[in-house]
Amino acid sequence: MSSKSFFAEDDADQANKLAKKAKESPFMLIGIAGFIAAGAIGAYKYRHRGTMSTSVFLMQLRVAAQGTVVGCLTLGLGYQMAKEYIFDKQPKENLKSLSN
Repeated sequence: MSSKSFFAEDDADQANKLAKKAKESPFMLIGIAGFIAAGAIGAYKYRHRGTMSTSVFLMQLRVAAQGTVVGCLTLGLGYQMAKEYIFDKQPKENLKSLSN
């Protein structure tokens, strides 16, 4: 077994896992993209921070990045709850059959 085939299979497995996760929770990917965007914007603005100290700038950047991710995950959770409990009536029927 060559090392090339091992890495090719591992890459394919990771791609399949990412595709499956993207279908299950699309807001997670939006949160990751927002985190990367906040980091990229922060890296660009670091050069133009003026007299602000580096530690204060990095703390503000961390709060912005975390806020982006938490906001996207909250929207995703709200979407999932709305889809399950408001738009789809199937879960209520399953609960009734389980209690009998």
